[in-house]
Amino acid sequence: MRKLIEYNHLSIDGMMSGDAWWAGQSKIVPNDNHFAYQLQLLSSAVGLVLGRATYEGFSQTWPTMTGDVADKINALPKYVASSTLTDTTWNAEVLSGDAVEAVARLKRDGDGTLIKYGNGLFSRALVEARLLDELHLSVSPFVAGSGESLLSGLGPTALELMNVTDLGNGTVVLAYRPAR
Repeated sequence: MRKLIEYNHLSIDGMMSGDAWWAGQSKIVPNDNHFAYQLQLLSSAVGLVLGRATYEGFSQTWPTMTGDVADKINALPKYVASSTLTDTTWNAEVLSGDAVEAVARLKRDGDGTLIKYGNGLFSRALVEARLLDELHLSVSPFVAGSGESLLSGLGPTALELMNVTDLGNGTVVLAYRPAR
């Protein structure tokens, strides 16, 4: 059975998007530790799970990038949750039918890890369906003050801290799993 790991960047105040978030995030310079963490996370990945908006943003950016992380991300198959998207590129396919059920099938049908990037209703639905095995949060040292928050609208959900990784530039990655 495959493992599903969600990875997200957020500000100290828990924001993940918006103009203020992008302005703050743009001041955080990734270092070798950041790329090493990404490579380690992607080392057992057999595919990426993305919502439509994340897929559209990533498919415009990642194919133009090079390097070990970009090469790995570009090579992996992408599974996209969307009820409106019909055509894909970048080694992607739209999940047919109910996206949560499709991810449950993807998890059952093989080994390795699926990495999910992005946030929103799809992420919340995966947590509510108890399909998420780990949540990795890259917390950067800035306050956005506004934007979209992590897993907005999700009810009480207990998590256990697995580990903390200091990336050396003020950013830490907090890795959690659902509480048992």
